[in-house]
Amino acid sequence: METLLTETLSTTWHLACRVEDVPADGGACVLLEGRQIAIFNFARRGEWYATTNECPHRQQMALSRGLIGSQGDEPKVACPFHKKTFSLRDGSCLTDEDYRIETYPVKVEGGQVYVSL
Repeated sequence: METLLTETLSTTWHLACRVEDVPADGGACVLLEGRQIAIFNFARRGEWYATTNECPHRQQMALSRGLIGSQGDEPKVACPFHKKTFSLRDGSCLTDEDYRIETYPVKVEGGQVYVSL
């Protein structure tokens, strides 16, 4: 008889903010477990994203103030200082393959925004 092992990953959701704390088609920064997390309300697409707030290009905590948009179908954020552009889905840098940012799952329930680290 074959035994099947399944591993279940426990996801911990952290209350980050209220929906109204993040501007439509913009971002805001929250501190979760000692980390600055940028949360984006991509209202034009009806989607929410979370990334690290630090741009790895110059180690500046600024991505939450970046401009969001799309490159084709890819949602992106551009660092407000040096315009490095990152995918909001997977964190890859769309303008320089030497850089990458962390991305985190987001869910919105009952007017609250939750992030899993």
